[in-house]
Amino acid sequence: MGEATARELAKRGWQVAIMFAKNKAQADRVAGDINGLALQGDVAQDADCRRVAKAVVDKWGRIDALVNSAGTTKFVAHGDLEGLSADDILGIFRINVVGPYQMIRACAPALKEAHGCVVNLSSVAALLGTGSSVAYAASKAALDTMTLSLARVLGPAIRVLCVSPAAVATDFVAGRGRPQLEKIAEGTPLKRVVQPEDIARTVMACITHLKVSTGARIIADAGRFLAT
Repeated sequence: MGEATARELAKRGWQVAIMFAKNKAQADRVAGDINGLALQGDVAQDADCRRVAKAVVDKWGRIDALVNSAGTTKFVAHGDLEGLSADDILGIFRINVVGPYQMIRACAPALKEAHGCVVNLSSVAALLGTGSSVAYAASKAALDTMTLSLARVLGPAIRVLCVSPAAVATDFVAGRGRPQLEKIAEGTPLKRVVQPEDIARTVMACITHLKVSTGARIIADAGRFLAT
């Protein structure tokens, strides 16, 4: 979804910086395709977040939008209470909650100058208590609450929204396979498999069109949350 969003922004004329933790080859490939900037950093490390934000400002002089799409999980059945250790939970929260907070903090001065927008990629798991594990659902619920808090205090200069997908056809859910995704889609009102490009266009709408919205959760799941 992060790659699709980077491509969507570039297609519409934006200059895009991609922060990556591990997959340098993918980041370099996408940055090369869109004439963007690939910067290595771990969102769980505050120093990395500040360094990357500074590098973007040094190159382009401004930050108009921040998309927090980094995320992690551990696949554990919700009823398996022994399947998650304290370290597992803390690791998931470190990327899914602390990471976006640190990125927002690092980019806030430039975003304020630009009257910019933050979009956090959340999940309907936060609303339903579903998803890959209890820790994942809880982390996304925390991200949603953080979106509300920061939207309140960062306005009017910065808008903060979150986009909440369900199952999207990405490597993250590759284990389900296309037939499983299609089965999930059949249970939704819109009966379609959500693609990364669908989420990218939703993120784009948050940045460019929803100018009077902040603190809002935009659900982009083909209506799956209605059927769950």
